[in-house]
Amino acid sequence: MAKQDSKQNANPSGIIPTLQNVVSTVNLGCTLNLKSIALKARNAEYNPKRFAAVVMRIREPKTTALIFASGKMVCTGAKSEEQSKTAARKYARIVQKFEPQVQFMDFKVQNIVGSCDVKFTIRLEALQCFHSAFCRYDPETFPGLIYRMKHNKIVLLIFVSGKIVITGANTKEQINAAFEQIYPVLVEFKKVVKY
Repeated sequence: MAKQDSKQNANPSGIIPTLQNVVSTVNLGCTLNLKSIALKARNAEYNPKRFAAVVMRIREPKTTALIFASGKMVCTGAKSEEQSKTAARKYARIVQKFEPQVQFMDFKVQNIVGSCDVKFTIRLEALQCFHSAFCRYDPETFPGLIYRMKHNKIVLLIFVSGKIVITGANTKEQINAAFEQIYPVLVEFKKVVKY
């Protein structure tokens, strides 16, 4: 019971955002021959005219890696920080088969995208009026309100439907904290349906 209470205090809204995408970077510690990697590795494509990196995919965890000649690698598509690290290690091992000097260094989560649904409609015009210092809302160019948090680089996309997308965080905790911070504001601008 005590565990339930502590969880409730951490998330007073009772809503926990779902992670949709974790973007991480790794330094493989050496320069790479991309053409050679693309020819030898399965699940890899390389078209230098279109993009200066090998695009590699694995099924478990379902992710995509961009591998650059400089030895830098970007891993996207994971649903958790742990999955992102596991996937990045798998890509490094695949590349290591063809480039034995490859190392796994400086793993860092660069961005996490989360989403949730508050299950009520939101008056975006009113929210824009009262919080104009933090947000931009132009329904003719984009249907959502873009809300930039004051104390960190987290950005929230808030839609009339009550769907929220949170981006710019480095940890799941930052996503949760940003949502808990904005939730009372969203409740304040809840659309009241009159019958």
